[in-house]
This record gives sequence, C-alpha cells and structure tokens, in this order.
Amino acid sequence: MSLRILQVSTFDIAGGAALAAYRLHRGLLAKDHDSRMLVARRDSGDDTVWLANSQRDLRSRVSRRLRRRRIRREYAKYADTRPAWPERFDDDRTWREWEHGARLGSFDVVNLHWISGLLDYRRFFDAIPPDVPVIWTLHDMNTFTGGCHYDAGCERFRQRCGACPQLGSRHEHDLSRDIWLRKRELFSGIDPERMHFVTPSRWLADEVRNASLLGDRFPVSVIPNGVNTEEFAPRDRMAAREVLGVPRESKAILFVAYSLAARRKGFAVLTEALRALSSDPNLVVLSVGAGEASDQIPVRQIHLGTISQARLLSLAYSAADLFVIPSLQDNLPSTVLEALACGTPIAGLDVGGIPDMVRPGITGALSPVGDAAALAAAISGLLADVEGRQRLSEQCRRIAVTEYGMEAFVSRYETLYREQTDS
Repeated sequence: MSLRILQVSTFDIAGGAALAAYRLHRGLLAKDHDSRMLVARRDSGDDTVWLANSQRDLRSRVSRRLRRRRIRREYAKYADTRPAWPERFDDDRTWREWEHGARLGSFDVVNLHWISGLLDYRRFFDAIPPDVPVIWTLHDMNTFTGGCHYDAGCERFRQRCGACPQLGSRHEHDLSRDIWLRKRELFSGIDPERMHFVTPSRWLADEVRNASLLGDRFPVSVIPNGVNTEEFAPRDRMAAREVLGVPRESKAILFVAYSLAARRKGFAVLTEALRALSSDPNLVVLSVGAGEASDQIPVRQIHLGTISQARLLSLAYSAADLFVIPSLQDNLPSTVLEALACGTPIAGLDVGGIPDMVRPGITGALSPVGDAAALAAAISGLLADVEGRQRLSEQCRRIAVTEYGMEAFVSRYETLYREQTDS
C-alpha cells in the first residue's frame, strides 16, 4: 500500500541536508509512494516540490514584518560580540506564516529535515493533527541546542545552554537560554509516541541521547543517508582529467565544501597539511564550492566552482587520486558518500559521523581531529601507495553500493513510516 508522505526542508537541493531529503523524496516517488516536498526555496524546478508561500493579505504581511523585526532585534544585541568565525545560529521561531494545518492532515506521515527559517516550532506542532506521526531527521545539532547547529565542543546543550560562546555571550540568561527554554516547553508537551527522531550517523544519535532537551524521551533510529550510485560512479580517470584540465601525471586531491568560510569544515587544517606537502611539484588540489579559488593553498589549485550536476561532479571525484575531508565537526557528509560511490579513497579526521564511512585500511585513513601533521602524513602515505589505493577504491565502491545505495536508504525509511502509521 502506498503512503502519502510530506518531506519538509528549508531547501530542496542546496546543501548536503537538502540533497539527502530530496534524494529520499525522489526515491519514494520511484517506489510509487505519493511523496511531496515543502520548501522555502526551490532550486530544482521539480513540480512535486511545493513552495511554502505565506498569505498575502495586509494583516498577515504586517504580522510577519513585526515578527521579523522583533527576532532581528534580539539577534542584533550580539552583533558586536559574536566571534569572527560565526557558525550558523538559528532559533525555534520564524516570521513565516504558512497556513499548513489543512494540508498536513492529508498526509499519512510528515518527515521534517533541516527546517531553520522555514517552520516555527510552536506553530507547526499546534497545526499538525495529533493522529499524523512526525519523523524528524536531524542533519545537525540545532533541534536540541539553544541555537547553534554545531556546538564547537562547548557541550552546554547537555545542561541548559546560556553564556553561549557562539553569541559571544557571558550571560547565563541570554538568547540561547531563551531558545532552550521555549524548546523545553514544547518538547515536554509532545507525546513520545507521536514523534520519532532519525539521525544519519551514530555520533549524532549519541548526541541526541545526551541532550537535556530530548535525552531518552523520544525514540531515535540511525538511518544513513543514501547516494545514487548510478549518477555517482567511477569514470575514466584520464578522460575526467582531460575534461577538467587536470595534468595527467599529477597527484590530485579533491576538497569539496559549500563554503570555505565555515570554520568547522577545516579548511585551515587542510591548508596547514598542504604546506607540509608543498615541496612535491606534482601535487594538485581540485576544489569545488562557492566563491573564488583560495590564495591560501600553498600548492597548485584548480578551482572548479560550484557544480550542481551529479554526473559532472562525479568527474571531479574520478579525476582525483584522493578525497580529503578535514571537518572539525560533521554529521554524515554527502561528499564522503559521493566519493565512496565514485571509488575515490578518503583521508579524513576522526570526528562525528566520518568514521562511519572512512574506515582505516578499507576506504581510507583517519587522523586525530585538528592534527594537520597527521593529516599530511595520511595524504602522503595514500598518494605513495598506488596498489593500495586501487584496493581501497574497489572497497569504497562496494561499500557505497551495498550500504549506502538508494534502495537500502529508501527501504529503511519506508519500514519506519509503516511502523509509525500502523502503531
């Protein structure tokens, strides 16, 4: 029996979290489920993706404007104290007033994803009918913190937040505490049988259980994100290098990030590691992401810019001898899944959900978090071992197909949806 499922995400294809939600949505459609996706911004052009348009009458517009002004005013208090490397910080409120109550009742299950700026927590749970189960897939920590998406090691979400380092605050009763209190009030009033959390990585599941807001109140399942192993597949290396302008005999490593400005993505660690390898004249760095090429990389760089087309991106993975993921904190990065599917071995840091995928001696190498010297040694060792890299490449592809393929990904969610609708 087919199910009617609503996937809710701020974006449809912009960023790893959105891509995971969109891949699930398309996979469900392929299995004849009536899936729809609700977003604040649509980039795909897919007519099964709905835009969350707000009402346009005068009263609604004035209400939104006042609410947006009030929220911005609270954030403005920290404009002069936030550190120079701010990570994203969002709360449980939004100025949007999408009238979603009637539509929500027409679905068998609603699956929330990354929803910052799209849904107001309180309004959403007030609007959704009590007989519609909610699955909430967490792509970062924001749902159970006082506003940060990654805590950068402060761990204050395990108590009550407050004195938030990402706000530059020294006050216990700051914005992060206010957000935490509102979330506590909301979550304490939700029937645990009504909501089920999903995390893509084992690390994030452990963080949910350690969170003061959620703890063991709600059930948590680990379902890794999936990757399309037909779109992301090994391509002919020399042909890929010719298309992308990569020297045929070079030692090419690939770095992919939505933005180099995100401190937790570890660009500074990568730069330091490359400095230790800069004496090798054959070393080339391929980079994919928004913005211009970085002038900090001490070796030759070929910046490919933003690549949204999957098959073209698979050429970048295939052209590289090695993919490097130097994140200081991360969940289950889609870039690592894509590298696995393309048969590209990985050098990464032992943090978050990265060890779920990067398995030493099997799919790549892991180094201690923030240790640029160890990362440089891992990169050098993998590049030097041509035969070993070929073995790793074959294992990367096999694991991508068997563990992270779309069939397994969609089936795990399908099973969870049926469990929730049958209970």
